[in-house]
Amino acid sequence: MTITNLLTELNRLTPAQFETTAILKKVATASRKLAELKGLAASIPNEGILINTLGMQEAKDSSAIESIVITHDELFRNDAFPYLISNPAAKEVRHYIQALRMGHELVMSTGLLTANHIVAIQRTLERNSGGFRKLPGTVLKNNLGETVYTPPQDPDTIVALMSDLESFINDDQVFDADPLIKMAIIHHQFESIHPFYDGNGRTGRIVNVLYLVQKGLLDIPLLYLSRHIVRTKPDYYRLLQSARDDHGWEEWVLYMLTAVEETAQHTIDTVTAIRDALMDYKHRIRTAYKFYSQDLINGLFNHPYTKIEFIEHDLKVSRLTAAKYLAALTEGGFVEKKKIGRANYYINVALNAILTRDDISE
Repeated sequence: MTITNLLTELNRLTPAQFETTAILKKVATASRKLAELKGLAASIPNEGILINTLGMQEAKDSSAIESIVITHDELFRNDAFPYLISNPAAKEVRHYIQALRMGHELVMSTGLLTANHIVAIQRTLERNSGGFRKLPGTVLKNNLGETVYTPPQDPDTIVALMSDLESFINDDQVFDADPLIKMAIIHHQFESIHPFYDGNGRTGRIVNVLYLVQKGLLDIPLLYLSRHIVRTKPDYYRLLQSARDDHGWEEWVLYMLTAVEETAQHTIDTVTAIRDALMDYKHRIRTAYKFYSQDLINGLFNHPYTKIEFIEHDLKVSRLTAAKYLAALTEGGFVEKKKIGRANYYINVALNAILTRDDISE
C-alpha cells in the first residue's frame, strides 16, 4: 500500500464490503462470547482484581510479541517489589501496566479515545515525550532484515492520518459498522500509520481493548488479544501486509474476530477459575479464622504475590498483626511463604496456579 492509498484507505472502505456471510457469522459468535465475558466479570465483587491480574498477564504477553520476555515469577515479584527488581523487561512490563490503566482512566473520564490519548498512552509506555514521528527513516523489516513496509514519513501526513483515525474511532456516522469490525480496521490502520518511533505494537494493542470499553462491549479492560497474536504471529504479520498490498480485508477481519472469540473464551475460563478460587478462599478463611474480612480476600487476589505491607494497607492493621495473619494463612495452605533479600512475600497458591497454568513462553 502506498502512502497515498493509506491516506484515503479509510474513506474507500464501506461497511457493506464487510457484510459477507463469513464475517457476519463470526461477528455473531465473537459478540456472544464477549457478552458472556462482560456478564461474568460483573459477578466478581471487586473489578480491580481482574484489572490488576489480567492486566499483568496482558503486559507480559504483549511485551513477548516485541521479544521482551519475562517469567511469571519475575512479573509477580516485580509487582510486589518494583524497587528490588532490576530486570529491564520487568520495567518495560510495569510501564505497560501503567499505560493501560492510565488509558482506561482517560476513556472512562471523557468517553473518547483521541489521538492525544494515544500519545499519552505511548508516552507512559515508552517513557519519552517525542510524540508522533518527525524524522524520516522508519521502516518495518522481517526476520531476514528485509524491508517489507515503509510507513508514512512526512510529519504532517502522520498528523493528518491520526486525525482521520480519531474521527473513525469516535464518530460512528463516519463508518457505521459493528464495533468488532471497526476494531479490526482501527488496529490495521494504526499499525500501518506507525505514528511513533517506538511502542507502536504495544500501544496499538492497548487501543484495541480501550475501544471495546469505549463502545460498551466491556465494562473494564480485560479482553487482551496479545496471547492469541503471539501464538499466531506469522499469520498476524502476513494478514496485516496482505490487507495493505492486496486489500485482503476479509481475511484480516476474520483473523481479528477469531482472536476476539478465542480470547474471550480463554478469559471466561480464567475469570471463572479466579471467581471459584476466590469463593473457596472466602468460605474456608471465614470458617477457620476470626480475622476474616472481604478486604482480606480482595487483597489476597489483587496480587498473586502479596506482602505484609499490602495487608497492612488493605486492612488498616499494624505490621505485626498483618504478619500474624499471613503466618496463619501460610500454615493453612492458602499462601506459600518465600523470601527475596531480607523481605518475605506470600504466593496465593490458587491464583498463581490459575495464572501460570498455560503459560505461552515458559
